[in-house]
Amino acid sequence: MIQIDNVEKRFGNATILNGVSLHIRRGDVVSILGASGSGKSTLIRCINGLEKLNGGDIRIGGLTVTNANELAEIRKNVATVFQHFNLYPHLKVIDNITLAPVEVLGIPKAQARQKAQELLDLVGLADKQDAYPAQLSGGQKQRVGICRALAMDPSCLLLDEVTSALDPEMTSEVLDVLADLASNTGTTLIFVTHEIAFARKISNRIVFLDEGRVRVDMDKDQFFSEQGGKQDPRIQRFLDKMDSK
Repeated sequence: MIQIDNVEKRFGNATILNGVSLHIRRGDVVSILGASGSGKSTLIRCINGLEKLNGGDIRIGGLTVTNANELAEIRKNVATVFQHFNLYPHLKVIDNITLAPVEVLGIPKAQARQKAQELLDLVGLADKQDAYPAQLSGGQKQRVGICRALAMDPSCLLLDEVTSALDPEMTSEVLDVLADLASNTGTTLIFVTHEIAFARKISNRIVFLDEGRVRVDMDKDQFFSEQGGKQDPRIQRFLDKMDSK
């Protein structure tokens, strides 16, 4: 579904992505791991066209991210949830969710509203549809952000450190929602995360970035096995450090 071929991204003299290639199948649940500065979030931003490539190519469903006309079509099928909620403060929760389906996809407002209500029920926020973002906790805001992305009925969902700004209790709320999503839909999910236990629980595949390169691309069980990813000293150090936090 997603073909990433020899992608390079530089900021000034700093090379952030250095020849990254990945082919992600439809329905994959992929966790992207790596130390801070390894290029994880930049890769997500390249996939959805928020960063221009310095080299290589990304194709999603046969469409090219670097083609402006095709990128507009890609964004109808690929949704992103960021670590910051970016909800419109002047809009009620349900209006935050229905805005893009109505304005971008042309879905009738009543239909978009019904879908939004179903999504809010899915994430345990059915009673918050008429609340404003300022009336929500951080975990609730992030769940609304997930609903807003799902309201576009995406074939692929990109999630960039969606729990990094949350306290442990709120993190648990959001991870439970995402685990259910991974189990119960055919949506392709790509996570950037430091939540190792979560990655182990929901992923079928682990990609480990190191200094802008793909160091490992493995089946989840193989990655966490003593005979697989843990044989790599760099990965073992990373996992030990994460376990000690």
